[in-house]
Amino acid sequence: MKGWLSRLLAVTGFAACIAAFAAPAQAEKRVALVVGNNDYRNVPKLQKAVNDARTMGDTLKQLGFTVMVAENQNRQAFSQTLLAFDKSVEAGDTAFFFYAGHGFEIAGQNFLLPTDVPAATEGQEELVRDASVLADRIIERLQNRKVRTAILVFDACRNNPFERAGTRAVAGGGGLAPMTQLPEGVFSVFSAGPRQTALDRLSNDDTNPNSVFTRTFAKELTQPGANLVQVAQRTRRLVSELAETVRHKQIPVYFDQMVDDVFLNGIASKAQPEAAAKPAEPLQKLAALPPVQQLKPQNDSVNAPIAMFSRHNGGWTVVFSIADPTLGISWRLGEVGDFRETGFMDTLDPRTRKRMPNPSVELPADAPAAIIQVRYIDTNGELQGPFPIRFDPEAALIRDQRKILDMTATSWLSFREFNGLLVYYTHLMSYRCAIREVRVGIDSTVPDKVLKMPPCDPRDPSVIPHDATPYLKLAPQTRSVSVELTYRDGSVSEIKSFRR
Repeated sequence: MKGWLSRLLAVTGFAACIAAFAAPAQAEKRVALVVGNNDYRNVPKLQKAVNDARTMGDTLKQLGFTVMVAENQNRQAFSQTLLAFDKSVEAGDTAFFFYAGHGFEIAGQNFLLPTDVPAATEGQEELVRDASVLADRIIERLQNRKVRTAILVFDACRNNPFERAGTRAVAGGGGLAPMTQLPEGVFSVFSAGPRQTALDRLSNDDTNPNSVFTRTFAKELTQPGANLVQVAQRTRRLVSELAETVRHKQIPVYFDQMVDDVFLNGIASKAQPEAAAKPAEPLQKLAALPPVQQLKPQNDSVNAPIAMFSRHNGGWTVVFSIADPTLGISWRLGEVGDFRETGFMDTLDPRTRKRMPNPSVELPADAPAAIIQVRYIDTNGELQGPFPIRFDPEAALIRDQRKILDMTATSWLSFREFNGLLVYYTHLMSYRCAIREVRVGIDSTVPDKVLKMPPCDPRDPSVIPHDATPYLKLAPQTRSVSVELTYRDGSVSEIKSFRR
């Protein structure tokens, strides 16, 4: 982990903001691990998790993944499976992890429960921690392997397996916490939102072998020409509509920290029908992974830059991240025109013993959508690139403000006493371009009141209109306010509680 971070630090000087899967423009190969746990010994058994894993394995096989399928994993087997998965992925790969089974959240951390997890009772959280697999650790392991893209999908039960018996369709406390603080290059999908339960079936007459989420998600993954965000959005809408037919609320959520669009099924080509006609090869179960078809990168260099966009009052700051040391960086907007040097920083790169190239450039506030072409000089003096980086002002603004909101959750609301009790949500208004809806609960943990927000003004996104009212008047006896955000991408935040 330290080596991975220090490599990027030497290039950009930004440790917290620029995380890493700097590798080829496309992945070297595609590798997947799917896990399904049904046969729990000490907590309620599940009915469809193994089927869900098998279905996802078949689907990913069609998409060019080399697939490992693991079923009914106890703690030791789960560890061995993850170790085999580690060894199967390499720098630049696309890694896909799917888990169906019981999941449990403790103090904001998500744990995947092996089949031999003990029947813990109140105050025995450490038993669960010690016997389970930490979801964040899977991300760390993939980071250590320097994968280009990591996709994690959790069709985990949302009820508390230690509280009551039942399947994933049964309501209850517990569940998984949102994974909002993801490094770049990671995309995660949850089968249900906070405080929601994921349905195994729509009714007793529903004979589909898969859960409502997996049957939908697997189908959407195979739609040609759809990127990951589109797949997640379609899945969310369809699952929500299916759940509503039985008066159940289940809205899948996703958390997107991808730098580029990721297309698992690409654009439909002439070769696809012929390939689809071929019988699928049998899935492996914890066996050595055979070679898979190599995906050709868009550029021969293995160090294609990635970029982070940040909006401020004066315009845009674009920070380029290049994994290996460079002697100079140049750029231009569009396909024509001269390249401009970024200049140099007053810092020596210890690897080259020369001044470090400035990794950032500035764009005006009204800069239109465009392709930024980036070149750099490597330590051999050879020019690499140009590499195309898409600049979409609207998407970049939403992504940037979403990150700020995630990092400043303690500042969403503030109490003031002035001619009565007021609660201000100025902070939320300042970053409203990333927000679709704000709900609050007065002396309640259930946000049920919608706050009015002025429309987003992309020309000056952080300015609060003079006629806006950025506060609520509350009864003097009010003790707390809870708040929940629905972001523009449809994902939902954790409920945050603010007390006087």
